[in-house]
Order: sequence, then C-alpha cells, then structure tokens
Amino acid sequence: MWPKAIIHLDMDAFYAAVEVLDNPSLRGKPVIVGGSQKRGVVSSASYESRRFGVHSAQPIAAAMRLCPKGVFLPVRMFRYREVSDQVFEIFDRFTPLVEPLSIDEAFLDVTGSVRLFGPPEEIARIIKRAVIQEIGITVSAGVAPTKFVAKIASDLQKPDGLTVVPEEKVKAFLEPLSIDKLWGVGKVTQEALALLGVRTIGDLSRLSLEVLESNFGKHGTHLHLLSQGVDDRDVEVSREVKSIGHEETFAHDVLDMEAIRKELLSLATKVSRRLRCEGFVGKTVTLKVKYNDFVQITRSETLPEVTEDGGEIFRRSWGLLDKTEVGKRPVRLLGISVSHLYPQGEDRQLSLFQPDAASPRRRKLNLALDRISEKFGEDGILPGTLVKK
Repeated sequence: MWPKAIIHLDMDAFYAAVEVLDNPSLRGKPVIVGGSQKRGVVSSASYESRRFGVHSAQPIAAAMRLCPKGVFLPVRMFRYREVSDQVFEIFDRFTPLVEPLSIDEAFLDVTGSVRLFGPPEEIARIIKRAVIQEIGITVSAGVAPTKFVAKIASDLQKPDGLTVVPEEKVKAFLEPLSIDKLWGVGKVTQEALALLGVRTIGDLSRLSLEVLESNFGKHGTHLHLLSQGVDDRDVEVSREVKSIGHEETFAHDVLDMEAIRKELLSLATKVSRRLRCEGFVGKTVTLKVKYNDFVQITRSETLPEVTEDGGEIFRRSWGLLDKTEVGKRPVRLLGISVSHLYPQGEDRQLSLFQPDAASPRRRKLNLALDRISEKFGEDGILPGTLVKK
C-alpha cells in the first residue's frame, strides 16, 4: 500500500527527440540542439551524441570537436512547447495534481488515482506507453513516496526508464548513491562532506544531526532529512510564470550600434513569439546587458498597457539603451524579458488610448506570422533588417 505516491516524469533528450520526431531520417544519428557555433551552448543532446561526451550546457564549439559528424540544429522553442503541451495533456488524464518543473518534466501525485488506474507503477507504465504511442517520444519515470526520491529514480535508467521505490525500500535505494544526487549539494558542500568521510547518501545518513548542524547550520538539517528519505513537500499544482525572455551571447564583443539594434530586434521578435505561444501579454519590458568585463546590468520600463507585440517590445528596449553604456563599452550579451504577465484575453481595465499594438487586427497579423515561422522555421519570415544579404 502506498500512503503517498509521486511520479516524476522526464522527457528524454527532449529538444533532440522532437527534432527526430519531425525528421525521422535523423533517427540513430548524433543530434545536438543549441546556439551558435562560436559562443552558443548545447540545449539538448541525443543519446547517440552523448557517447562522444556531448552534454547539455556544454559550449557548442566543444561539442563540435567531440562529435564533428553530429547534426547541429537551432532551438525551435515554439515547436517544443507545442509537443510539451501535448504530453502534459496526457499527464492530466491521470491526476489533476500535476506540477510542471520545466517544459520537459513534471511531478504527478497519483495517490488518489490508484482506485481508477491501478498501482502507481502501473500508472507510470500506462503514461509512458501513451506518450510513445500518441506523441512518438519516450519518457523516463521514477515512482516513490516523495518528490525527492522520485526525481532521483527517474534519472537512473534513462532513456525510456522506469524505477519504482516503495516506501520500505527508500533507505536501501539511497544508501549507495553519491551525495551529489542530493538537492543542495554542490561542489563546495561535497568537498566539505568528503572531509567528514561522506561520499554516499548512506554515509551521510549515519552522521548525527548535531554534527551536520554544527558544520552546515540549517542546511545540515536539510541534508539530514534528505539522507533519511524524508521530504514532506506536496505537489504544487499552480506555479506562476513570472516572466518570459530570451538572451544571446555575441560571437565577438560588440560596440557597433547597428549590430546592437539588429540583435535587439531579433530578441524582441523571439520574446513576442513566446508570449503568444504561451498565451500571455505583459506590462514590463526589461533589458539585460553584460559587458565584456562580465559586469551585468538590467534596465526596465513599465508600459501604460499590456503588449505581446514584437515591435513595441523592441521600441521600449531600444529606448532603455539610453540608460546604459552600450555603444561606449563593448557588449558580450544582450537579453530582453517581459514581466507582469496576464493571460491573453483576460478582462482588464484598458487605457482610454489603447495602443494599436494591442488591437485585434495587429494580433491576428502576429499570429499569422507565428504560423509561418512554425512551418518554415524562425528564419521563415523576419523583419527586413534581419534578412541576411
């Protein structure tokens, strides 16, 4: 009997898997999704590419050295979100208690679903089968009485894995695992624990609470509880989206204002597409600048009315440059985000002089452009100044 049953579901190499789904000729090939070749990073790597040492967050340049015959593709966030929504619709069939962690993973509390669908491990199998049959991608699952253990379990037999840890086996499951599996254990904490002779979760579980608290304070209490398999957190159904943004690192540090202008226009276009894709409009535009010495600043402006229009977001971002040293100091990175979000179509008191960017006609045009971009890629239709000559 499961007093509480949590499933952690993680879509395997998600971005790369969607690329293979859309182009089956890529199946079995080392597919790598990420940014530009010079300063971009890997967002997703197929399991074929991982055999060469390629992994997420790795510089694209390093990935190309490790896997020169890899298939390198740009990020298509609009498409990934579309597939993610389809997968989450399947999750929702089995429980209303779904907590998204990101576009490709979620916790499900299925404690109240067992009478209808069977034991938790069977529910996980049914979900995995539905995703592969209906969508065409694989999902790895971990089943446990806590979120912490379920997340660890889902990672152990990837891809297409299923690991089940009943309550009576939690401690035996955790015992041999490296302490870097614990949430909150980074390199510094790991080194400090090593000085105490701790290398596995089992080692940690045998240290007294007093020793851990004297060495790590409140964090020691957290480590003690996790080492015992204790995690009282519930699955949180609603997680508020606070902002939507995009940023790019230049291949070379930039002073030229024309290059800056084009990059801002490109960023504004991408952010506006994401806003519409996720069904939001926003009131605050934030410009992020990282100079070549890695000093980072942000400048923001709150608009009189909400927007999801790329032109409006670009104009506000361009105006915020006056509050920076862009053009005087070399720039390494630019980013734009929109916050103070509202669901598209939600009733709000509109200003008397509502800008044209928010008009239904303008929105229809933007949605039509989004459909073209989805069909032909992000470069399928662009503002004229972004077209490469």
